[in-house]
Amino acid sequence: MTGSSAPLGSSASDARFDALVAEADAVSVDGWDFSWLDGRATEQRPSWGYARAMAGRMALAGAALDIQTGGGEVLASAPVLPPLTVATESWPPNTARAAALLRPRGAVVVADSDEPPLPFADDAFDLVVSRHPVRAWWDEIARVLAPGGTYFSQQVGPESVFELVEYFLGPRSAEERGARDPRRAREDAEAAGLEVTDLRAERLRVEFLDIGSVVYFLRKVIWMVPGFTVGAYLPQLRSLHRQIEEDGPFVAHSARFLIEARKPARAPTTVR
Repeated sequence: MTGSSAPLGSSASDARFDALVAEADAVSVDGWDFSWLDGRATEQRPSWGYARAMAGRMALAGAALDIQTGGGEVLASAPVLPPLTVATESWPPNTARAAALLRPRGAVVVADSDEPPLPFADDAFDLVVSRHPVRAWWDEIARVLAPGGTYFSQQVGPESVFELVEYFLGPRSAEERGARDPRRAREDAEAAGLEVTDLRAERLRVEFLDIGSVVYFLRKVIWMVPGFTVGAYLPQLRSLHRQIEEDGPFVAHSARFLIEARKPARAPTTVR
């Protein structure tokens, strides 16, 4: 880190690298809790406060669905859950973790792939939420929402943490850079018959304070550098370790957007 008295490439620096990488490579990455990074990395939070806003909507709902709940940590942070609360998750370690966390709260956890169709009836939920879904299947979201129901989601925006991605993988294509554009999310939601009532986007500063934080992050957020292992990227990791020790934290920028959409209410039936 900045201010280290040991010269770069010294045995002390190499020993720090080995220790930091070994620790980060051994710790569990199950669930969606990033508390292991406390003191090792920092990330600005979006101004809208997703968890708090989601909890407020949960308290008013009768039936809610959390798609791709991860380990259930965000949903479990809501003080009040609706009488019917369901969460889906595809990765078995996260499914088990979410079940242990949410079932005592009365929520049902369903093991489900991230591909459509959702295993629920039409018009089943008046609230559907999702934090950082891999992909939003808008037709399915619209199908399971009850008329007048709401979809509320925080999603990863374009070029998120690409400074780190490109450090390991090199320059990304224009198509990759343009993926996850919130404007496209609006278009897709509207094409599925939903009315977008809120759409906000922010870019946020991220700092990786040591090489261990980089290893942990890439092991946990597996789509950033697909197939990442310490062995496969050892030269890049050593080089980045030296860079952090010499220049200070590695700085990147995450992209987040908030989208809220409503399914139109059905017109009342006219009795003739």
